[in-house]
Amino acid sequence: MINVVPAALALVFAIQTPAARQSARPAANPSRAAEAKADRIVVHKKDRTMHLMNRGQILKTYKIALGGAPEGPKQQQGDHRTPEGAYKIDSRNARSTFYLALHISYPNAQDRARARRMGVDPGGAIMIHGLGKAFGYVGSLHTATDWTDGCIAVTNEEIEEIWRLVPLGTPIEIFP
Repeated sequence: MINVVPAALALVFAIQTPAARQSARPAANPSRAAEAKADRIVVHKKDRTMHLMNRGQILKTYKIALGGAPEGPKQQQGDHRTPEGAYKIDSRNARSTFYLALHISYPNAQDRARARRMGVDPGGAIMIHGLGKAFGYVGSLHTATDWTDGCIAVTNEEIEEIWRLVPLGTPIEIFP
């Protein structure tokens, strides 16, 4: 998660019109109950894409922002990298600073072993999250730069959809 918004992202936020800053949750839709749930999430860091999968088919694709130093796997707390490897969605935070958040089970056993060999803290608190209420108006422009501390960011509207479609325990694979 971020501590400060980089200057480039702040500039993107500043150019939005006041009308675009209105952010509200969409009304509940009863037909959503029939939506297929994701049984896997696949992230391609190089392409800045995240796919929700069901039985090998892509359900949804999202453009994403990553950690501020996106190349290479996360190795330690504070390196601003997004992890690479196999994880699970292991908890949810409906009161996140970033609107809604799904926690990724980083660090896994391999990450902890690597950090131990390096003599560093592997870090944690890696999430798929929205933009937060204060910056929701930015929408998809947030992908103009990688701005998180290692998390995977989508728009507030997208995290609402992901929240509905991704059950706890869903595997997530993060590729370079």
